[in-house]
Order: sequence, then structure tokens, then C-alpha cells
Amino acid sequence: MIRVLVADDQMMVREGFSVLLNAMPDFEVVGEAVNGVEAIAKVRELHPDVVLMDIRMPELNGIEATREIVAADAGTKVLVLTTFDLDEYVYQALRAGASGFLLKDASARELADGVRVVASGEALLAPTVTRRLITEFAKLSEAPSIAAGRQTGAYGELTERETEVLVLIARGLSNIEIAERLVVAESTIKTHVSRILVKLGLRDRTQAAVFAYEARLVTPG
Repeated sequence: MIRVLVADDQMMVREGFSVLLNAMPDFEVVGEAVNGVEAIAKVRELHPDVVLMDIRMPELNGIEATREIVAADAGTKVLVLTTFDLDEYVYQALRAGASGFLLKDASARELADGVRVVASGEALLAPTVTRRLITEFAKLSEAPSIAAGRQTGAYGELTERETEVLVLIARGLSNIEIAERLVVAESTIKTHVSRILVKLGLRDRTQAAVFAYEARLVTPG
């Protein structure tokens, strides 16, 4: 069972997602939160596998809540919810440690698949929407970037194959898709991903993708 916490200040959204997920055999909605403060408290109490996190909430927004949750509980993944696919706050949420984002008008199947992807440790990175979002708001963000905060040329520590894998992660490919592209076993790609994260000091695939864009290893196109 994938244990889910739904954090949104709109009751209809919370109840709608809860009903959809509870109707499926592999999900259990363990709690709901109406703001970021309550979301943090519920994560500490319930230790869900995934938090469906709205960005714009009272008292404490989803970005700050995500940052605290990720820092305190490595076992809980955050999937941010947004109304618009070009919401500038989504980029900030990804940098805060969210594992991906989902539009609020997603279908029941998209919602379920998205939660499963994030719970499995993958990043929910749609190649079209997320690439555009990251590249656009990397330019606008006033906060120091993930890449800039590290030693210049840090990705030089990566092998040629690891750099190639990092670029494919940033383009939204899953481990299976990368393995097929490079004609190697999926287990080999998993090993490469783990080494990339360790060498760059990153938490997960989403931060790896953000790093690749901010380091200009990948450009729009």
C-alpha cells in the first residue's frame, strides 16, 4: 500500500483526491492538511510515502513546507499540485526538494500513476512541460541555483557515461527508457543514477534534472 497525505486548503480538492485514491487497491489516504504547518505536523505523525502538496496555502505555503519535510523525513516524497503548468512557484518547489508536479485537472489515472512514480523513487518529469518550466524559471530565480552553489565544474567529477545519463534524466527519461537508449541493463542505469546523486550531493532525480539545466548541460529544444 502507498500511504498518501493530501495537503490543500480547498476542501473539495482534498476530498476529491482522497476519494479517487482510496478507491484504488494500492493506495491509502492516511490524512489531510489544510496548510503547510499542518502538513509538516501530519508528516511527522503519520510518515506517509507521498504528500500531494498544494503550493498556495495559508500560514505556510507548499514550498516552505516541502523544504522542511524533505529535510526532516527522507522517506517521504512530495508531489506538488498546481493549477497552471507554468506556475513560477512550481520551479521553486522542485528546487526545495519536491519529486515532481501534477496539474489539479489531472485524470484519476494520471493522479494514480503520478503518485506511484514518485513513491517508487522516480521523478515525475514530463519531458515537455517540466523542461520548459525549469529552463524558464531557472533564468528568473533570484535564489542561488543548485549548480551555482557548488564548486564550478562540479559535474566534471562525473564520468562521460554518468554525464550522458544525467542529461537523459533532465530530458525526462525513466531508467528503463535510458537503458533502452544506451543499450544497457536497467540495473546499470540505477547504479549510474546513484553515483551521480552521491557525486553531486543531490537528493533525487528531480534535483539532478534541475542541476543539469542550471549548469547548462541541457538547453531548451
